[in-house]
Amino acid sequence: MEIPMGTQGCFSKSLLLSASILVLWMLQSSQAALHIQKIPEQPQKNQDLLLSVQGVPDTFQDINWYLGEEIYGGTRLFTYIPGIQRPQRDGSAMGQRDIVGFPNGSMLLRRAQPTDSGTYQVAITINSDWTMKTKTEVQVAERNKELPSTHLPTNAGILAATIIGSLTAGALLISCIAYLLVTRNWRGQSHRMATTEKPELGPGHDADNIYEVMPSPILLVSPISDSGSMNPALPLPAPPPLQAGPENHQYQQDLLNPDPAPYCQLVPTS
Repeated sequence: MEIPMGTQGCFSKSLLLSASILVLWMLQSSQAALHIQKIPEQPQKNQDLLLSVQGVPDTFQDINWYLGEEIYGGTRLFTYIPGIQRPQRDGSAMGQRDIVGFPNGSMLLRRAQPTDSGTYQVAITINSDWTMKTKTEVQVAERNKELPSTHLPTNAGILAATIIGSLTAGALLISCIAYLLVTRNWRGQSHRMATTEKPELGPGHDADNIYEVMPSPILLVSPISDSGSMNPALPLPAPPPLQAGPENHQYQQDLLNPDPAPYCQLVPTS
């Protein structure tokens, strides 16, 4: 039985469509099977970076690494062919980079620099009809870079605690200084009030320590040595008159007419 021409055409188209879908699914599954793990995830300047490829099949022909969005000879870093004496062959994009390839498809970038940031792609050739590909983004940061935003709350809390502690210490210091000034002023006023007030004698004071100044009834005569310091215009006061009596009369005579002997004694007569 012959198959109509229209039926043969529809069968061929459906078979081609199925084959295309199968190939596309195989390519997508092969790409989804590969995965690149960055160690560390956020590399710093002058730090070694390992791009570990996971999901590599046991047998393959070669491994090609590229740096860039496109895959061609100008972006090829190196090709790794297992089983030969020198398996790694550097490409035109290698430049001055120090990169080492491994048989499991991974690569090690030594002393990474910020200029090494970009898109890294790996293509593993299984056979002439099957190539597995995957890529990852690498960002090499400068050292002493600001911490990520996830650490901002901690830093903000530490900063707030530092500011509050400084303000508290300043307020405490100002309070101490104000207290010292007020206490010093109060003590000075108390001292001045104590010195200006007249002390009062209480019942506990000793009466013997109280002295009263009274005018002398007898006029004091200055010594002879001080006679020159007196005012010559003022006459000397006359001595008080002596009371008359028999004994006092004898003493007056002796005083008016002294004995020339140096060692005479005055003996009153009865």
